[in-house]
Amino acid sequence: ALIFSKLDVWPVLAERAAARGVSLGMVSATLSEQSARRSGLGAMLLRDAYGALDAVGAISADDAARLQQLGVRGDRISVTGDARYDEAWRRALPSALPSALLAPLRSDRPTLVAGSTWPADETPLLEAWKVVRERMPGARLIVAPHEPTAALLEPVERWAAAAGLSCARLGTGVAQADVLLVDRVGVLGDLYALATLAYVGGGFHSAGLHSVIEPAAFGVPVLFGPRHAASRDAALLLECGGGFSVGSATEIAVRVLALFQNASERATAGNRSRALVEHGLGAADKSAALVESLIS
Repeated sequence: ALIFSKLDVWPVLAERAAARGVSLGMVSATLSEQSARRSGLGAMLLRDAYGALDAVGAISADDAARLQQLGVRGDRISVTGDARYDEAWRRALPSALPSALLAPLRSDRPTLVAGSTWPADETPLLEAWKVVRERMPGARLIVAPHEPTAALLEPVERWAAAAGLSCARLGTGVAQADVLLVDRVGVLGDLYALATLAYVGGGFHSAGLHSVIEPAAFGVPVLFGPRHAASRDAALLLECGGGFSVGSATEIAVRVLALFQNASERATAGNRSRALVEHGLGAADKSAALVESLIS
């Protein structure tokens, strides 16, 4: 069997596989309303490939309907959910967390973990953080740039120095700095365990919002920028009250301070974000069953 995941179906690969009698499937399948695949040329190029799929597990009923419009046969598609929810949930379990990484970093200080950020996120976020620190001098900021290169880490270090805040990189062993910079990849999903609040990057530019499900699985409120229309997960978080869209430095500061200072409001939002992830569990098992059915 040849299984595609999430978004991409490769037309030539699908055609060659089908010609050889290979079963074709797709799991955690999604197609947003804004997708270019739904345009005239995109739909024309992909229709045969989508039509050749033997079994498709869509993330939602809306995705299933749009995939059928693109050529997937109705009798071959079902709603199985998004397997990323299972992965995020598993990673957030206490038994799965790496104690060697997290233990030195744990603190009672109110902590905002900003993950997968770009300079477009950091400009309003760091401006807002000055206000937050004026009101709450003990607050701590952990920043994990989407690309932890020197070109993206050094501007944050210069900002921290100008603001009179202690700053350290994760690899230096200085765990209790006012600003902690994550200088490696692969650990962000674990660092959300330290968060009082989370901010997810990508919502202040056109590249797209990054995963809001990872921090939600830890039961913390999730903030993100205004450009989130293509993110189903962000829409679900907004709908349930577990996530908040912030469009400026002022909005970030107001929202962060409100949630830092109101434990009840913060707990309610965090419980709602975690419940959203819990509600999506089971997609991995359903996707595995779909793959097994194609193999057998």
